[in-house]
Amino acid sequence: MRQFVGVILFGLILNLAVVAQGMALGIPQIQHLSKDDFLSSAFSGGEPGWKMLRLNRELKQRVQAILTHRYPASRIRYWHKDQRTAWIIDEIGKEQPITIGVVVEHDRIVQLKILVYREERGGEVHQEFFTRQFINAQRQNDGISRHIDGITGATLSVDAVTRVAALALMLHHSVHTQLAINP
Repeated sequence: MRQFVGVILFGLILNLAVVAQGMALGIPQIQHLSKDDFLSSAFSGGEPGWKMLRLNRELKQRVQAILTHRYPASRIRYWHKDQRTAWIIDEIGKEQPITIGVVVEHDRIVQLKILVYREERGGEVHQEFFTRQFINAQRQNDGISRHIDGITGATLSVDAVTRVAALALMLHHSVHTQLAINP
């Protein structure tokens, strides 16, 4: 029994140390939705396997134009079933990455969720009053077809989410264009 209590105490102390270290670094991290939960809600009947979209020179240029910076990888993972794609993409808000999930079907956003938010301010971007503005948005010149209302104090986070929405629409279109050419 004494050994069991010792193991429990050690685990508690270790957990507190990890939490304290994260707080000492000043990096808040709020997980609003897990990847698995996001994908389950995106695809009824089970999550399809993931695929990789290779970013050729043209796609890299388009991605850079949308994000206003170079994308750090040469491939992007996505999930695909019928006419629906799901994208989980990290984009910097003010200083930290925001993990954003976007579901696109028939060239329209059908779902947008903030999976993980890591900034001290601007966390309201995960609220439904903000994310529902993206529903039914379409691709328009590598942007989106509608104006997105900002949130006071969260301008950079709003911009990051808007860029990812535009990126997901463009990537969805690219995937479906490639499928039409090479079925």
